[in-house]
Amino acid sequence: MFVATLLTDPARPALDPALVESLRNAWGGKNAIWLAPDEAAEFALAHRPDNLWQVWDDLQKLGVDLAIQPAEARRKTMLLADMDSTMIRQECIDELADVAGFGPQVRDITARAMNGELDFEGALIARVALLKGLDQGVIAQVLAQRITPMPGGGALVATMQAHGGHAALVSGGFTAFTAAVAGQLGFDEHRANTLLIEDGKLTGDVARPILGRAAKVEALEQITARLGIAESDVIAVGDGANDLGMLERAGTGVALHAKPSVAAQCDIRINHGDLTALLYLQGYARDDFVT
Repeated sequence: MFVATLLTDPARPALDPALVESLRNAWGGKNAIWLAPDEAAEFALAHRPDNLWQVWDDLQKLGVDLAIQPAEARRKTMLLADMDSTMIRQECIDELADVAGFGPQVRDITARAMNGELDFEGALIARVALLKGLDQGVIAQVLAQRITPMPGGGALVATMQAHGGHAALVSGGFTAFTAAVAGQLGFDEHRANTLLIEDGKLTGDVARPILGRAAKVEALEQITARLGIAESDVIAVGDGANDLGMLERAGTGVALHAKPSVAAQCDIRINHGDLTALLYLQGYARDDFVT
């Protein structure tokens, strides 16, 4: 059996019951279950529809996300999440570079790296080099004034933990930011790169080895082994090319507001919903959310 989940942006819920019923009838699905009024619904299916992506394209134009996944074991016991543009709205290195006066240049490199056009490690080294001499106090300034959580992140982490889940934040960004974000959102652990600092200023380099795509996969392997769970017990979420390895390996990989080239390689793509979409995908209703 499979489950089809339809959802919209919680800030502007507009999921039409008639649309859900029409699709359910067309695909021969079972009775629809509403996870949140006007926001999220699901129904069971015997088979994966052949016209899934054609329907997905049509629904995208209406501001509706659609995902189809096996019904068995879709509720996961571990969350593995990227940070920049996933658990937070911003890219931390872009915000630091903006303060340093290299904002446009670094944003361009970041966008190309996240889209898979540039080698992640080389792109990171090049961007960090532009931060040389920046006062370390700018990190706290950026955290306080420029970094905002992605909607739904706190509920995602807290709800999964309330049901025995483990939450790990794994970023190609920096520990100075993951420590703060993990603490704010309640993650159990975090991993990232370390900005090197001497005499209170950034040196323009990061500690080795650099945490990139392969390291995120290693985190998946190591944390699941430590917890004694299978990789299929993990739901992973990210938006960039360096997230593809963990998205492919996890039981459920979610491309959230992802770069087009990244989304194209993922079976579950959320472009309109927020992080609560990951709870709906697991069958949680809004009344089940822990906030």
